[in-house]
Amino acid sequence: MGPLPLLARDERGTSAIEMALALPILAGLLIGMVDMSLGFAAKLHLEQAAQRSIEKAMQGTKSTTLYDTLKVEGAAAAGVNPSAVVVDYWLECNGARKSDFETNCTAGQSYARYLTVEITKAYTPMFSARFAGANADGTYTLRGRAGIRVQ
Repeated sequence: MGPLPLLARDERGTSAIEMALALPILAGLLIGMVDMSLGFAAKLHLEQAAQRSIEKAMQGTKSTTLYDTLKVEGAAAAGVNPSAVVVDYWLECNGARKSDFETNCTAGQSYARYLTVEITKAYTPMFSARFAGANADGTYTLRGRAGIRVQ
């Protein structure tokens, strides 16, 4: 019997070959999970920063001067530029949005005042795999939003 038939029946090393074939797939899954979890954590951080600024509004008086300071509060909590924070407050009379927050509804109408804070930040994944929703530069736009009825 020659060495070739013995080599064909030899099964030593097959598990190493199987592992070499499966390892890139498993590594890609692990890297993707880490990237997705970091992105989710960044989005959660933005939502918590927006909620913290909403809590500030709950403690103070219901006025536009306080609400204007929420932009700075939200930006500081999220670690972003104040231009990335949008604070929106409005009055609704019988469900219709009014342009002036400080006015009152006419007698007999139901009224409600609302406040929302939205913080936007770009997230850059560790690895440059582009999936649906990616920006042209490979980043993803994350938004954290919180809202409350103040009156």
